[in-house]
Amino acid sequence: MNTTEAVHPLTLQLLEWIDSTPRAYAEVLDAWRTSCPRLSIWEDACLAGLIACEQGGARIVTPSAKGRVLLDAHRVGALHRHGSFQKT
Repeated sequence: MNTTEAVHPLTLQLLEWIDSTPRAYAEVLDAWRTSCPRLSIWEDACLAGLIACEQGGARIVTPSAKGRVLLDAHRVGALHRHGSFQKT
């Protein structure tokens, strides 16, 4: 997945959510894991390398470097679409 590919809006929501505050692995799984094969946001994000999980203790989940690139690209794109981006 690169930053020009279409990204499911829920994938971006997941990345925004785990980027907003430190989240424990158990909390993330409780909120995002599903057994529905048509809505596999957590699993797809993990397979795409968008998620990082610190080992040890509470196992904090964060966007991976690849996930952060995707988030940043989405944020800049959103600024452009809404006319909030101004070149200096």
